[in-house]
Amino acid sequence: MTGDAVVLGLRPARLPSRALAIFLDLLVYLTGYLVITIGLTLATASLDPAAQAAVSVASFLLVLVGVPIAVETLSHGRSLGKLACGLRVVRDDGGPIRFRHALVRGAMGVVELLGTFGAIACIASLISARGRRLGDVFAGALVVRERVPGARVMPVPPPPPWLAGRFSGLDLSAVPDGLWLAIRQYLTRMDQLDPQVGAAMAVRLADDLVARTGAPPPAGVPAAAFLMAVVHERQSRDAARAFGAGVAPAYAPPGAPAMAAMPGGMSPAWGHPGPGAYAPQAVQPATPPAPVPAPAEVPAPAVPPRPATGFAPPA
Repeated sequence: MTGDAVVLGLRPARLPSRALAIFLDLLVYLTGYLVITIGLTLATASLDPAAQAAVSVASFLLVLVGVPIAVETLSHGRSLGKLACGLRVVRDDGGPIRFRHALVRGAMGVVELLGTFGAIACIASLISARGRRLGDVFAGALVVRERVPGARVMPVPPPPPWLAGRFSGLDLSAVPDGLWLAIRQYLTRMDQLDPQVGAAMAVRLADDLVARTGAPPPAGVPAAAFLMAVVHERQSRDAARAFGAGVAPAYAPPGAPAMAAMPGGMSPAWGHPGPGAYAPQAVQPATPPAPVPAPAEVPAPAVPPRPATGFAPPA
């Protein structure tokens, strides 16, 4: 938690991943140090032993100490090994490190990593609750994991075919995101719940959704099927807005004609004619309308009694 009472969701890196990152970094640095040492040995063969020793010490400090400090400073805590392992060095408050943090870590790394072959760093990392070595503690830094495996997203089961498009007139603008998340989590895990607990949870979520939409509960529709159909309707609207697959209003009153069925010259906005709507048209001779037979009266189907919640019990 920072000084501003902001909780940071940082995942500290543990010893195995840190050891692999350090091994890759040392492999690159030692290879470069050997190449530079061989070149300097051939170039300084004519110098006296004191000058050769000074050049060797300078190359050691430059390659194995100065280069790691410069790399961490310029890359904001991501060396080659850390980049390969998905790690990064940050401050205790989660911000990027600066030169002084990299300098302290590099200076302590000479003792922890090179002087004791990593023994002190391993012991300190195992003892620390956040896997920090002594250089991290003195520098006020922390090695975190940048690449975190994402959770598997389970798809929402599709609604029954007889409910497709039945709730296209619902006003979903007043439904909060928290309720959508709760409904989605229930639908993706409904097969793992106890049948009685799942049925009660579905009725509760469906009642909350009905209260938010302002529409009466549908007759003869189970609560879980109602939730599936409404979530599918919202996904269809989101896809239409994102990909431009048809222009439709966010809420259409029940019984209103669909946008694709509107006559030519009418714009997608309700009640506003588009360009060319008032152009003169050719007058067609009037023809008497054909007589329409009176529709036969069909008895209404029997509706089973609904429970107190308004939703049909699960099958």
